[in-house]
Amino acid sequence: MRSKLRLDAVLVQAVIAGALSFAHLHDIAEAAGQDGWKAWAYPISVDLLLVAAWHRLRVLRNSGGAVRAAWTWFAVALAASLGANIATAGLLDLNAVPAWLRILVAGWPALAFLGGTLLVHTPAEKPVDEETPEIATDRIDMPPEPVPPLEPDPSPQLAEAVEPPAPLPAPAPDPELESPIEVPSALVSYARTIAETHQATTGSPIDTDTLSARLGVPADMADAIALQLA
Repeated sequence: MRSKLRLDAVLVQAVIAGALSFAHLHDIAEAAGQDGWKAWAYPISVDLLLVAAWHRLRVLRNSGGAVRAAWTWFAVALAASLGANIATAGLLDLNAVPAWLRILVAGWPALAFLGGTLLVHTPAEKPVDEETPEIATDRIDMPPEPVPPLEPDPSPQLAEAVEPPAPLPAPAPDPELESPIEVPSALVSYARTIAETHQATTGSPIDTDTLSARLGVPADMADAIALQLA
């Protein structure tokens, strides 16, 4: 089965370079009189300051902050690491280290502590202009505009006012006050002839239903004609 682990060339190169730089810094510290664990702590301090300065530099770039202090401490740590690498290339006699180099190596812990403290306390956010808080405060403290109260819709009341009143029911007609049906005289004469013929034939007066059927008129008109025949 093929292994899924792949070694990145850049990562391998970084590990090799870091190991060599670590060894060179250890040799310089040991030659400058820092024996025992102090010789091993010196390269760790230099590399940690270098990494911390680079990380802080990226954070400040992304946030828009000032990067001058981060660049300064990155250059200091890089100079210490690069100087140790060059010094161990045969340009410096490690058996007879000069006094100025002993002073630099002995004073490095205080310098590294100062650089790390300043890097930690460097603001990562872009400073805000003085006018910006005032504008933001004015916007926040501005009271909201009063909302006028909602008035009831007058349309239902207006509709009730405009709507005409319901018409009063018409009074029932009084039969006594009704005017009799007007019957033409010719129709009355014809009805009289029919009534006389019916009485002569049957021996009884004609009734209203028979008169209505013989004349082909409504019952109310037949009643009016019968009243005139009586």
